[in-house]
Amino acid sequence: MDKLRVISGNAHPQLTKDICKYLKIRPSDALVERFSEGEVRVKIDENVRGKDVFVIQPTCPPPNENLMELLIMIDALKRASAQRITAVIPYFGYARQDRKDQPRVPITAKLVANLLTVSGANRVLTMDLHAGQIQGFFDIPVDHLFAVGVFIEYFSKMKSLDLAVVSPDVGSIKMARAYAKRLNAGLAIIDKRRVSPDKTEAMHILGEVQGKDVIIVDDLIATGSSLIEAVEALKKSGARKIFAAITHGVLSGPALSNVDNCKNLEKLLITDSIPLKDQKKHPRIKVLSVASLLGEAIKRIRMEESVSSLFD
Repeated sequence: MDKLRVISGNAHPQLTKDICKYLKIRPSDALVERFSEGEVRVKIDENVRGKDVFVIQPTCPPPNENLMELLIMIDALKRASAQRITAVIPYFGYARQDRKDQPRVPITAKLVANLLTVSGANRVLTMDLHAGQIQGFFDIPVDHLFAVGVFIEYFSKMKSLDLAVVSPDVGSIKMARAYAKRLNAGLAIIDKRRVSPDKTEAMHILGEVQGKDVIIVDDLIATGSSLIEAVEALKKSGARKIFAAITHGVLSGPALSNVDNCKNLEKLLITDSIPLKDQKKHPRIKVLSVASLLGEAIKRIRMEESVSSLFD
């Protein structure tokens, strides 16, 4: 572990501190700021030659700024002769365009994978990708973590005896099934139709939710419109208490006001993969830490131990 180094960009320094606290090390010194015209300036302020370096930087809003910081930090470490560079990206941005579902659109998830590889990353550690197949876009090893254990620990303390886990769309069925299996709960699916990139129209609920406490699970929440539609549809179908467990709280646009105004939503649980400002102003939102999960994964990668055993 003496060769382990952890460096942070400006995206989420608090998460880096929490991870280092778990690992019982201090964050490495690095200067990450801007030149007068706005270009990213990076300088690694300690010797990393021959070290195993983990760069912690979610590509959360502002995504372009944070992604560019990450790429430049990786390049600086490569030129400083780091032995291995692992990009720790708790939230992997640009993942929603992962295929050509329309004419003349990019595949940004593949583009970002190429950029990370070319910049000099030897490995990627991420969590709850928007689509699991994004792992295949990389030509370097990818360790894909899941936040399910963090949420299960919270919900296992609930005294409800009649739970149902709800997938908000077909794409999240696998995730919902994992929650339902661990909680010994029922499974339901919302059949919805997307009318625009930011708006959906809930259609039918497949499964039994009447009289149950339900948990909506998903990988990310952006504006929150899809979640509100799902909550209202579930309430009309007789659900008792409605919770949402969503890994990445992007919470863009009117998301916070949408969540605050949704009286039928008991609680929105997100992780600290993305920093949430002024959490105390939003009593419906609870943030659960993934620092120990990421810290344990970093420790196992450094010690060349199994990461997948974290989920056995």
